[in-house]
Amino acid sequence: MQRMERLLNQWLWQQEYWLPPGMSWKDMKMDGRMPKGSRYPLPRDLLFTLPLALGFIALRYVFERVIALPLSRCLGVRDRVWVRVTFIPKLEAFYLKNRKQMPSQSDILGLEKQCSLTRRQIETWFRHRRNQDKPSNTKKFCEASWRFVFYFIAFSAGLATLIDTPWFWDHRECWQGYPKQLVADAHYWYYIMELGFYWSLLLCVSVDVKRKDFKEQIIHHIATILLIGFSYCANYVRVGTLVMLVHDSSDFLLESAKMFNYGGWRKTCDVLFVMFSVIFLVTRLIVFPSRIVYTTLVDSLDFFQPFFGYYFFNALLLVLQALHIFWAWLILRMVYKFVFLGKVERDERSDEESEVEEEEEKGEECSWEQRKGTLNSKFASLANNCVLNNLTHQRRNMSYRMANTR
Repeated sequence: MQRMERLLNQWLWQQEYWLPPGMSWKDMKMDGRMPKGSRYPLPRDLLFTLPLALGFIALRYVFERVIALPLSRCLGVRDRVWVRVTFIPKLEAFYLKNRKQMPSQSDILGLEKQCSLTRRQIETWFRHRRNQDKPSNTKKFCEASWRFVFYFIAFSAGLATLIDTPWFWDHRECWQGYPKQLVADAHYWYYIMELGFYWSLLLCVSVDVKRKDFKEQIIHHIATILLIGFSYCANYVRVGTLVMLVHDSSDFLLESAKMFNYGGWRKTCDVLFVMFSVIFLVTRLIVFPSRIVYTTLVDSLDFFQPFFGYYFFNALLLVLQALHIFWAWLILRMVYKFVFLGKVERDERSDEESEVEEEEEKGEECSWEQRKGTLNSKFASLANNCVLNNLTHQRRNMSYRMANTR
């Protein structure tokens, strides 16, 4: 144990990485003159976030079944009933191996010989099998409601603890006396709870509903965990609390809009989506880069010389800003649909596991439109033939009557 601690002190906790030049870990130690309700941040404090993450997972399990599930029924969330397919071992093995891809022409020919089924039967089986794996609206509602509750509580608590601090209004105050800055107990718990929650999201990512931006979500969770953990160890706590508050300010609106969307409350969903879009675009594309990123890049250099932590922290902030731009582009696409089409058709990030189902549905619609067009053309030609036959028959009758009259 002592050997491991020496290795960590030698490689990971080198003061050159975490503290500005001229500072050491001894300068960060607590003393008896500290006011009550304050502390110096120490890296070992973050070890508590791992069991806290497991506690969040257990609490989420109970919340989704005791609170979110009855709430979904009250709001009218309905699940679509899919046709259950017959278990065919060879088709099931092929599906599990190629879950995200439609079987090609050669694959279907091979499966026809192996299973003694027609091409249409095989295509129908795969379509119904993929539908069975689609997440239900109830599952998506429970996930959104859990995140809504946490983000709303975190934003409310964070705003209540930060609104009276000097660095909330003047960002240069984030660096006054750095790095020997005391951390209030409220800000300590704000950090610990946020870090524990993002650990729980990362641990549950394999069982949660997968979206189109799955990879971006993984990058976001990892960058957030590194950002919160490093900023605490390097005592970037003041600016770190502002970063978390900016992110929590719009997230709970997005989750609430999803909840009402799954329940079919379209007007309420549209209103919440508009509010979320405005707050997201303002906080993530204006406030975050112009105030927070600027103060960490420019204002901080007036108080200390750049070191490894300065570059690492700002690099993580820029990664988050790149993700903000990506998500802002998706949101603007939805705003365009809302303004010009009159409604928010769906979440651009999509709650579906893949895009294969969408392409297949579009293909089915196109094929039906083609078949309908062919039928319409045949009906039109048949009608034209009937009209021509009637005209010819009437002309013959008129000629016969005129001949008889003469």
